[in-house]
Amino acid sequence: MERIIVALGERSYPITIAPGLLNDLVSFWPLTCGDKAMLITNDHLAPLYLDSLYNRLNKGGIDIDRVILPAGEQNKSLEALNQVFTALLTKPHGRDSTIIALGGGVIGDLAGFAAATYQRGVRFIQVPTTLLAQVDSAVGGKTAINHPLGKNMIGAFYQPASVVIDLNCLNTLPGRELSSGLAEVIKYGIILDAVFFEWLETNLEALLAVESQAMAYCIRRCCELKAAVVAIDEREQGQRALLNLGHTYGHAIETHMGYGKWLHGEAVAAGMMMATHAARRLRQCNDLDVKRISALLVRAGLPVKGPIEMTPEDYLPHMMRDKKVIANQQRLVIPVKLGYAEVRSGIPDHIILRSIQDCQV
Repeated sequence: MERIIVALGERSYPITIAPGLLNDLVSFWPLTCGDKAMLITNDHLAPLYLDSLYNRLNKGGIDIDRVILPAGEQNKSLEALNQVFTALLTKPHGRDSTIIALGGGVIGDLAGFAAATYQRGVRFIQVPTTLLAQVDSAVGGKTAINHPLGKNMIGAFYQPASVVIDLNCLNTLPGRELSSGLAEVIKYGIILDAVFFEWLETNLEALLAVESQAMAYCIRRCCELKAAVVAIDEREQGQRALLNLGHTYGHAIETHMGYGKWLHGEAVAAGMMMATHAARRLRQCNDLDVKRISALLVRAGLPVKGPIEMTPEDYLPHMMRDKKVIANQQRLVIPVKLGYAEVRSGIPDHIILRSIQDCQV
């Protein structure tokens, strides 16, 4: 069992990583016998995990209810959020209840936002079931729902009480979802840890095969890197913005194409290549690093080109609604070299457009 602490003073919390944690009530700290909880999941995961976890918590003395939402990014919406609120109010649940998010990034983000806003804030526990959620979205307290005009535009910074990562959940993960998660994994190597990037180049096939030892190390390292960044910049005033490499372009793809058409990691992968080409055009990233990044993404089964349906001009309106825009000025995360990235403002539109053209099919 691995345990990492996200150090945020009185709001610090553990990330527990091991196989079989869904069968271990101790890992669901701080839940104790007599507590009331609401378990939120989706209709794809419910047949796999819901009954066993629900029954185990129930037998452990937890007064537990459940909400099953439709799966898919398109359901990270006000309508689904209201469904959660209705269930919480109907039962009813008070400020002493705990929300448990059992799922990938969609469930984690939505349930976390529900926890942040229901009765002005209740405790919640993240139980991420996808690689993407385990290495990224479940850690750090970003919660949100989507709007038709922009991804994750309605949300709050709200930290969980704990994060429970059961490695066995990855055994039921579809291959496309596994690749999507690897985009966020590769991101950490590009922006923060060149040695980890090299490790990924050597061990990618083991990760694609979900080999337990390699996967455990990979998830632990990603969580360590993110926990360190969150501890010094919880609300994204500085270094945490680096974690958005590729996301400005990627969110434009997800919004323009319609939520769910491209998985988040797929859009981020294409966006990272666009950001890398922007860095190359600014003479901030050498050709060898560009090739290594592209090659690793391709080996992971990820796109390095944007959607054929989008023109470069289609990206700009969406990118100008990005949360990093300040004073109507675009700010992009660009890789300077493997293991190091910077947030740059004032990048001319023609550079951004050319970087997109560099990644057109």
